[in-house]
Amino acid sequence: MHCARIRTALSARLDGEELPPGLTDRRLDDHLSGCADCRLWQARARALAADVRRATAPTEGDAASVDALLARLRPGSAPG
Repeated sequence: MHCARIRTALSARLDGEELPPGLTDRRLDDHLSGCADCRLWQARARALAADVRRATAPTEGDAASVDALLARLRPGSAPG
């Protein structure tokens, strides 16, 4: 199975959306168990989603969260 299709499905799973036709949670998990690149992609996607939730949470004076998110989005930045 192509990693691009798996990553599309992982994104849907992360967003609580329906998986693409022909893919099940088990097939995704089976692919992840053997594909380090997709596991890394999933970890980064989860971290980014968490950063976005934190950065968009209603708080006052929390510029550090926004700065941290922007730093992670810059090309070449390492995952945190």
